[in-house]
Amino acid sequence: MKNAHEELTLLALDLTLGVSSQERFQRLLITIRKLFKCDASALLAFTEQQFSPLAIDGLAEEVLGRRFSIEDHPRLEAIARAGDIVRFPADSHLADPYDGLIPNHEGELQVHSCIGLPLLANDRLIGALTIDAFDPTAFDSFSNKELRIINALAAASLYTSLLIQKIENQVDMIPQSQLLNNSDKNNNVEMIGNSTAMAEVHEQIKAVANTDLSVLITGETGVGKELVAASIHAQSSRNKETLVYLNCAALPETVAESELFGHVKGAFTGAISHRQGKFELADNGTLFLDEVGELPLSLQAKLLRVLQYGDLQRVGDDRSLKVNTRIVAATNRALHEEVKSGRFRADLYHRLSVFPIHIPPLRERDKDVILLAGFFAEKSKNKLAVATISISQEAINLFLSYTWPGNIRELEHAINRAAVIAKSQSTSAYIVLQPEHFNISEQQNKTTVQHHTGSSATNLQLNSGLSLREATDALQTTMLKQAYQENNHNWAAAARQLKIDTGNLHRLAKRLNLK
Repeated sequence: MKNAHEELTLLALDLTLGVSSQERFQRLLITIRKLFKCDASALLAFTEQQFSPLAIDGLAEEVLGRRFSIEDHPRLEAIARAGDIVRFPADSHLADPYDGLIPNHEGELQVHSCIGLPLLANDRLIGALTIDAFDPTAFDSFSNKELRIINALAAASLYTSLLIQKIENQVDMIPQSQLLNNSDKNNNVEMIGNSTAMAEVHEQIKAVANTDLSVLITGETGVGKELVAASIHAQSSRNKETLVYLNCAALPETVAESELFGHVKGAFTGAISHRQGKFELADNGTLFLDEVGELPLSLQAKLLRVLQYGDLQRVGDDRSLKVNTRIVAATNRALHEEVKSGRFRADLYHRLSVFPIHIPPLRERDKDVILLAGFFAEKSKNKLAVATISISQEAINLFLSYTWPGNIRELEHAINRAAVIAKSQSTSAYIVLQPEHFNISEQQNKTTVQHHTGSSATNLQLNSGLSLREATDALQTTMLKQAYQENNHNWAAAARQLKIDTGNLHRLAKRLNLK
């Protein structure tokens, strides 16, 4: 153990150097592999009754996106509650959380060695280190005393990284006793992914969150704009107050003003009592205006006044009310183009877009799709009450080659649908998602569109095996995508081009999984 102790001690000493947390964690697992000759290991953080993988070795990459609730994983629950080293019997009846998640080893991990090390700081559980080997006697030669040394060094490494992260994220220093407070609202919002594109988004959120600047979140449908808004609120000084959500696209113009600003009793037919609007409900907190580009021009002027002066009038009331509400808005429209066309006020656009944040589409996020697939597969596992849902490498390759026009929302729906299909076709509780469980490749291979510029003709070549409904869906999907792209991701403009009602277009797009 001497050389191993020296290596782990060096890892702890690295905390004083400019080594990134991810590099430090990976070096820890490499040392664990050398020492234990194990087949798989993982370093996990513990928050809100679940373990989140920070680094893995010997496990499928999708594991990094999974969140393991201790309620659903008895081995992890045993580690969380033990307070000391846990050696699971080689033939333990408790399901292993990594069943089906070790490459080239599908299904249940039968007889094998498994050790769990709970990582504590200030008597609080902050994470765990799990070590697995196919050889059931692999860890017999290691004493608990030796394991506790490794445990202490791993806990110190994780704790110091969390400490550094907290200091970096806070303007003011806070007591160490609060550093690992799992009820901290900043921990409630998580965006899965570690791509460079998302790292830039995180940096922008961090920069603007603790200010009162208005934020305009842009991006395609399904990229997670609501989650970004929630993250901005959670990291702000307003996080103890309410985050109020309003979908502007779902507001009938007749009640939109009342929804935003409230009304007094008798203001109009049906106003049987006083009612607070969203601005009042979000006073001292944050108001998230989703699909803000859908607001009618008549309401945009009144919204601008509230943003400029901080006062509003309820419908039917002459008195003004002062509010202190931070605005975060989102849109999938190109608002600057809407301004040029006269459909959106320039002054309101500039007031909303003081700090714009663009969310990249899933196709521009490198391998984040793998982590997100693992995240949704774990959620599906719990909903379908199966032992595990893993994703084959062939399916992963399919994900990486697909463009995901519906982004994260489309991926989630695809995983959920595939999981249901795979379960119905399997007699095992260990489900593996294969390419045939998805209709992604079918849509791409069966439909080829050739659009001729300057001609009204669009030739659609269809596979002879398509039904009439499938052919119709394929044609509608093609036309909707094309109109949406040609109109700068503006659904209203696309509806005008296609000569269809905007509401009907939104419903059709949702049915076709385009939003």
